[in-house]
Amino acid sequence: MAGPARTGEKPKSAEGSSVRERILATASDLFYRRGVHAVGVDLIIEQSAVAKASLYRHFRTKDDLVAAFLAREDSDFWSTWDAVAAEHAGDPDAELTAHLSWIGSRVGRPGYRGCPQINVAAEFSDAEHPARIVATAHKEELRDRLTRLAQALEVRGPEQLGAQLTVLINGAFVSATVVPHLEAAPLLRSMAAALITAARTGS
Repeated sequence: MAGPARTGEKPKSAEGSSVRERILATASDLFYRRGVHAVGVDLIIEQSAVAKASLYRHFRTKDDLVAAFLAREDSDFWSTWDAVAAEHAGDPDAELTAHLSWIGSRVGRPGYRGCPQINVAAEFSDAEHPARIVATAHKEELRDRLTRLAQALEVRGPEQLGAQLTVLINGAFVSATVVPHLEAAPLLRSMAAALITAARTGS
């Protein structure tokens, strides 16, 4: 039976997890700032300070690493969404307003280069690419959640309103990178309010 780990020595499982996270964090930063196609595996290895064998031990291919990057972004986005939703449970109007506020703040943060799912989807035309599958699932989940909110708002045509809100939010993700000083949060809230009023009145 193996003895206890020496003081300061990480268990192998924890060490492996740390190496994987360092690789993924480095790759995620590079992919987001430079684009997936512009970043090679050798650069990720160099900047994460790991051996090539270590990278391929945790990620079989670069495609797997790109998919993991998007899954990481996906988890971050929905954890924020879920926390905001929990604060406004039972009040769909307040919940939607709160979502549009934090999303507006998100696109206005320094160094924002657009939605990672949209960015990666634009780089891969193959619908079966692992990263494209993750990106597509994220956007479908966004539409589903917004449609459920529209249903809770008791508007006419909640599916249509959900689709409209999806396009509105995705438009903010894209526009924020090319429109200087875009005040996304108030724009999102006012445009959403107009869409909701139209859905409620049937106009």
